[in-house]
Amino acid sequence: MKRVASVELSSLKNRRCSLMGEYFGKDFDETEVPKLDSYRKVSVLPLVFLIYYEVSGGPFGIEDSVKAGGPLLALLGFLIFPIIWSIPEALITAEMGTMFPENGGYVVWVSSALGPFWGFQQGWMKWLSGVIDNALYPVLFLDYLKSEFPALGEGLPRVFAVLLLTVALTYMNYRGLNIVGWTAIGLGIFSILPFAVMGILAIPKIEPSRWLVIDLNNVNWALYLNTLFWNLNYWDSVSTLAGEVEDPRRTLPKALFYALILVVFGYFIPLLTGTGATSLNRALWSDGYFATIAKMLGGAWLWWWIQGASALSNMGMFIAEMSSDSFQLLGMAERGMLPEVFSKRSSYGTPLLGILFSASGVLLLSWLSFQEIVAAENYLYCFGMILEFVAFIYLRIKSPTASRPYKIPVGTAGAILLCLAPTALICVVLAIASLKVAAVSMAAVLIGFVLYPSLEYINRKKILKFSTSTDLPDLQAMDQDCTESDVERVAFLSSHTR
Repeated sequence: MKRVASVELSSLKNRRCSLMGEYFGKDFDETEVPKLDSYRKVSVLPLVFLIYYEVSGGPFGIEDSVKAGGPLLALLGFLIFPIIWSIPEALITAEMGTMFPENGGYVVWVSSALGPFWGFQQGWMKWLSGVIDNALYPVLFLDYLKSEFPALGEGLPRVFAVLLLTVALTYMNYRGLNIVGWTAIGLGIFSILPFAVMGILAIPKIEPSRWLVIDLNNVNWALYLNTLFWNLNYWDSVSTLAGEVEDPRRTLPKALFYALILVVFGYFIPLLTGTGATSLNRALWSDGYFATIAKMLGGAWLWWWIQGASALSNMGMFIAEMSSDSFQLLGMAERGMLPEVFSKRSSYGTPLLGILFSASGVLLLSWLSFQEIVAAENYLYCFGMILEFVAFIYLRIKSPTASRPYKIPVGTAGAILLCLAPTALICVVLAIASLKVAAVSMAAVLIGFVLYPSLEYINRKKILKFSTSTDLPDLQAMDQDCTESDVERVAFLSSHTR
């Protein structure tokens, strides 16, 4: 009887409680992924470099970790931080991104678990965080050029240069995600190679004892943690492109794995080279110092290469971040959270209005300083990550039998433990933020609380048209099916175990 009950119970589970089992109204199998459109999908290699630029873009900007804590803390940070933050975030992105392979990404995860209100708040905070992040890159690009072109340092020439650069990179996003992906590959290779050359040239000059220097009485913990956090987050950004990925069930986890290796080694090896091959002067370790080290080791030609790679890396990060931000708005519109006009695509398959909104946000925020941008985006990003962790654990508990094409090989307790260290780190990042950053960030969060009912009012009054794509599954209906199936399983077990 128990064997019969087990077989029938398994059938009941498979029939009723699979969030993805009948995605888009048809059976979901490992050879077929639901397609929202007929546009060309992104394959593994371009996706790896899109993730690379969404997270890293190269070791440009990690110099402050040495300035803040010295060589040993910097090296340990870029070894330990990926374990407690990057790997858990990448694993959760792989599981949830393949569970919901659509352009809403983390917005859909949170909506499925906590409802549309919190899904909208997640979308607002993460989009704003991404736009703030993107405002940094045109400014950094010009900072690398102003030593040769001083006119770009201030005034109207700088304003016009930021505007022109933003328009040019925005147009590249408009022309298609595949163009963005293959551009990211070219920029990535160009940016990685000079550090490989620098590492080879440094070998005869490396003194391992230099790696062990530490002074715990002279550590700027706020700068140290913000530098690590800023350079190793945003793994979840790729989830908002899941609907554009070729066979996301296989491609997304694979691309995240390869990108993780590329990012970690792309940080650690230049740090080993720079701290091991030169005498330590922590005051010099600030943005752009790797170019100085390159000149010491290889001469002016290597300095020019790394300067050029640094400038172009900012372009790569800009186009990758804008892709995620704009497709997120498209995904939210397809879920009825934003007006339908945001779901309209250009002839190249790109979300035109989402791109324009993201570009406008970049231009409006480009006047902020580097430190203010990093602190503000980290603060908003932390709130979004808390919602993601809650959604991940909630869906593990509420829908344990839901189809997960990629599933982290841990149970519910393991899923909770996986989120503990990153959550503790989030609390630290929030605690060390200045009052100014905290106040501005909280004001931004409150704007999201006002926007949601305002958009609902606009929808009710039919001022603008809202609609949910018929290609997408009804999250509320799926939740109800899972709840009903839980009741059925309890009743079924009770009747067969008496």
